Amino acid sequence: MKFAKMHGAGNDYVYVNCFEETVENPVEVAIKVSNRNFGIGSDGLILIMPTDKADVRMRMFNSDGSESEMCGNGIRCVAKYAYDHGIVDKTEITAETGAGILTLQLFPNDKNKVDRVRVNMGPPRLSREEIPMDGIPAVQVVAEELTVLDKTFKITCVSMGNPHCIIYVDDVDTFPVATYGPLIENNQLFPRRTNVEFIQVISRTEVKQRTWERGAGETLACGTGASAVCVAGVLNDVTDRKILNHLAGGDLELEWVDNGPVFMTGPATEVFTGEIVM
Repeated sequence: MKFAKMHGAGNDYVYVNCFEETVENPVEVAIKVSNRNFGIGSDGLILIMPTDKADVRMRMFNSDGSESEMCGNGIRCVAKYAYDHGIVDKTEITAETGAGILTLQLFPNDKNKVDRVRVNMGPPRLSREEIPMDGIPAVQVVAEELTVLDKTFKITCVSMGNPHCIIYVDDVDTFPVATYGPLIENNQLFPRRTNVEFIQVISRTEVKQRTWERGAGETLACGTGASAVCVAGVLNDVTDRKILNHLAGGDLELEWVDNGPVFMTGPATEVFTGEIVM
């Protein structure tokens, strides 16, 4: 199987061009290639596929084999791959995902290779039934208390096509993400589990994020999570609608348009290509 190793702000995946390759058992393949000791090493597997609904289709599998609806960092890399490898020849494309069809603006450099992508992530989904989350279906979750072990957190929950639980902390660098992340991910409140963002507010226009990603553990970046953080900041009145988010793997620019979509802009990088015997 031929593949490309790519990352968006350090959130790395193995990408397979399914315009040319066939992956019949993506769950098993995701688990194998993601292993950082015995495989290629990644946060998961992303398939770049043909579709009659958009320019490309993305399917995304976490390192544990579970399939997720969307990946914000991953879709930027899908757009880069599609342009750089000749699947598309335009700088505005559409991509079909499990969270719907998204529009992406591509920014080629002076070598005609894409290094930045702006994604229309669509409007946030804020009700419990949309996230999804147990409780009264139409109610939003803003600064709601959740007790885990010895701590009571105030959580804000947002879906950007996949579920996110945002928690504000004083010092994100020292916070024990690996302790509380999996417990919140698998909390009974979330029937499909959830991603968890731990956020330190620097100013009205700047935050710092660490993410415990559903099915993958802590990752260096999460694009849908950063988008959800932009929304949560407005809902809690701690940040403006346009922010810079510092993640361990790099920075993302976010903007939540009034009563509209969230736009995310960030890097997309191809590290290497290769072939693996499956």
